[in-house]
Amino acid sequence: MNERLHVHLRNKGGYKFEISFDEWDKGTIRMDEPAPLGEGSAPNANMMLASAIGHCLSASLLFCLSKSRVDAKDVETDVETTLTRDERGRWRIDGIKVMMKPTVEEHDREKLQRCLTMFEDFCIVTASVRRGIKVDVEIRE
Repeated sequence: MNERLHVHLRNKGGYKFEISFDEWDKGTIRMDEPAPLGEGSAPNANMMLASAIGHCLSASLLFCLSKSRVDAKDVETDVETTLTRDERGRWRIDGIKVMMKPTVEEHDREKLQRCLTMFEDFCIVTASVRRGIKVDVEIRE
């Protein structure tokens, strides 16, 4: 069984894009490239990928804790993306480091440790990025 998600991007001048989702009817978000290419008026694709990984991992950990009947007091997540130039001089994401700080009561530490052994496997985005994703590009005229 496959599930499909549809995202629509529309250019709003320069490198700014308005993005809408068929599966989310709460409005649009914007993206832009940083200066000097764009105006830096919104996050770019690198930032959105990093935030998607961070959000997915955080949500997966919270879900596991919830199922284990642990009331997480907080989960702080920082995602650091390293960019480097490849052999042809093109910028590429070279690595993504995620630092998470869950806060739970002392009596829930054992349940937290159990969740830490499995939560990453349930994060769709991180698991997919780690193994590589096939991307087909079709140009319509």
